[in-house]
Amino acid sequence: MTSQLFAICFNATRPTGLARFWSGVLGWESASAPEDGVAILPPDPAGFRIRFLPGQEPKTGQNRAHFDLTSATPEDQRQTVDRALELGAEHIDVGQLPEDGHVVLADPDGNEFCVIEAGNKFLADTGVIGALACDGTQEVGYFWSKALRWPLVWDQDQETAIQSPHGGTKLTWGGPPVAPKTGTNRLYFELALPADADSDAEIDRLISLGATRAGSSKDEGDTILMLDPDGNEFSVRRPC
Repeated sequence: MTSQLFAICFNATRPTGLARFWSGVLGWESASAPEDGVAILPPDPAGFRIRFLPGQEPKTGQNRAHFDLTSATPEDQRQTVDRALELGAEHIDVGQLPEDGHVVLADPDGNEFCVIEAGNKFLADTGVIGALACDGTQEVGYFWSKALRWPLVWDQDQETAIQSPHGGTKLTWGGPPVAPKTGTNRLYFELALPADADSDAEIDRLISLGATRAGSSKDEGDTILMLDPDGNEFSVRRPC
């Protein structure tokens, strides 16, 4: 059976503090299950959780992925920005233009995110996290569409986007040029398999689609570490 997107993981210098920040910004509750570690849960049980894992690697350059948060009205956008700033975010400049409607911020650990202006049609009806916007090739967008069995909802000028058949957050890739990868990504996908799944068969399927094993020596317990076609890390949880 197909892997499911279980979580977006942050490698964080202060996992508990970063979880508190994102819980406050999104209004999501903390996880109660000890196996999830430091995590926050979406209001919709069909959505993905966000996990915060300890990582001390210094940040070099912009992340390859960031959240785009949606706004229902201009006032809603202002409130989200104000709330984020009160919780420890700061304004940053990543080359946005003065006339751009979105607001670019960094969380307390330096991870970029955007608060999108109201009326964005592409992110309509997606939820508070409209998109996880990634720096990546068309090939990697096709890979993740097949890996998760999520349909392509955008495929134009080498830009791609996919979305669960149930709706919710879109995963997007901006196409070339893709910045060179330096070090381990701070944000990565964690997949999980249903209890009755054949994990070896699923790993073989992901490899046939273009993934590679990150190395068996790096696997941790029931977690298999892999790389997508753009070299981005992701993990697969074996069934318990």
